[in-house]
Amino acid sequence: MSQDWNAAWRQQTLPTLADETWDLIVIGGGISGAGILREAARRGWRCLLLEQRDFAWGTSSRSSKMVHGGLRYIAKGQWRLTRDSVRERQRLLDEAPGLVEPMSFMMPHYRGGFPGPRVLGGLLSVYDALAGRRSHRFHDAQQLRYLAPGVKESDLLGGTSFVDALTDDARLVMRVLSEARADGAVVVNGVRVEHLLRENGRVCGVQIEDCEAGATLQLRCCMLAVATGAWAERLRPTEAPRQLRPLRGSHLLLPGWRLPVAQAFTFLHERDRRPVFVFPWEGATVVGTTDLDHREDLDHSASISGEELDYLLAACTQQFPGAEVTANDVLSTWSGVRPVVGSAAGNLQDQPSNETREHVLWQEPGCVTLAGGKLTTFRPQAIEVLKACADMLERPFVDDAAPVFAAVPALAIAELSNQQWRRLAGRHGRNLLRLAQLIKNIGHETVGATYTLWAELAFACEAEMVLHLDDLLLRRTRLGLLLPHGGEDYFTAIRQICQPRLGWSDAYWQQEIQRYRALWQRHHGLPDATP
Repeated sequence: MSQDWNAAWRQQTLPTLADETWDLIVIGGGISGAGILREAARRGWRCLLLEQRDFAWGTSSRSSKMVHGGLRYIAKGQWRLTRDSVRERQRLLDEAPGLVEPMSFMMPHYRGGFPGPRVLGGLLSVYDALAGRRSHRFHDAQQLRYLAPGVKESDLLGGTSFVDALTDDARLVMRVLSEARADGAVVVNGVRVEHLLRENGRVCGVQIEDCEAGATLQLRCCMLAVATGAWAERLRPTEAPRQLRPLRGSHLLLPGWRLPVAQAFTFLHERDRRPVFVFPWEGATVVGTTDLDHREDLDHSASISGEELDYLLAACTQQFPGAEVTANDVLSTWSGVRPVVGSAAGNLQDQPSNETREHVLWQEPGCVTLAGGKLTTFRPQAIEVLKACADMLERPFVDDAAPVFAAVPALAIAELSNQQWRRLAGRHGRNLLRLAQLIKNIGHETVGATYTLWAELAFACEAEMVLHLDDLLLRRTRLGLLLPHGGEDYFTAIRQICQPRLGWSDAYWQQEIQRYRALWQRHHGLPDATP
């Protein structure tokens, strides 16, 4: 695996991609595509991943950050989905500590409310049985007031706690891609697939355009896997039925001190009885999510609407009335589009929340498309895709359930706490040794009040394929979400560390700053209609 995975490497590598016929080309650099690539690479397949914008640019950096089994899927009878999810959740907790971490969830109960303690306790008993361990417990009203100061107390009966997990979704994608690259995979961003190549009724490759330089190439492959999420239908034959229903989920990020919570709270919104979450993440507090049909152009980043902002602020007022959270308290927002497969062939009369989160495979000779699915189950979804590819190639294929992540080297630097090292090991995996050297050279200081080290910015610029400033501040790190105004007050210090490592001229740096400001204001600030 090349140590310098950056723009210079990309410029040298792109023209050589047409020199061979790939066993597998994967289109899409989110968690689904990364998972497929990782499983193919470790089996010795010569494989290439192409991402049009940036890794995790779409849904995989804008999720609710939860690695969970999906408690509500039990009530819908989706047993297999829940079973696979809780098993993969435990696998990720075991394999990627520091990146995927357990989190206590609490659902408060109120007199006359649904679900009550007995109903929820029954569902959680099934949930625990599928996971193979008991994790839920009921707390009476007095205990809950102690565990959750500020929670709405009127008619409070108590609360039920259970355990799921949280992650940094964009870093999860980068860690999986790192594992694939270590096994020989080639990974490139900023490359658009213009169309598929077909010979004798079979997909045999792709025509691509370098979005940075404009050059085009034709690449050949034995198999193609399409994992482009909400965009999955774009490369399908024109006669194929349209089945995807893009659903938008939006979130608010508040300073941790403004709405301090020590665990995740889940409750039903008074307006539509949908589940809403308030939980701690990266030292801040997340409020989410909505679930609406996304009718805007998928080529543009999704943005929170004024209606969604009001909905999430109302959720804060409902559950934490004394906090008096307003729009002025919001640090940032994000919105993602879920790639949900519609249950009624485009029937939008059904409520979005009623749609299944099951995935499907669409197949044609030489090509397998993954549609739908969940972040938590990216590994078994990848196995299904590769099994379908192997069947077309008449190759043997077995799911050996090998670890997704390699063991992380044991290191220690005196200035960093064990918790800091756990976090860095989870996010950077195999690259921890190189990051450790940067920490020794640059120091162990964090950026503002965040958990992110300045050395992590330096490492991302040197070896994590940063092409634009938003790649660095919104996905390699989450500083654009966690710092006020997208990090505006830190631009000078960021420039000192990052510009030389990125090789950007002064003019290009200013161009990127202007681009980032406009992007942040439109897609991560408050809606324009909000004063």
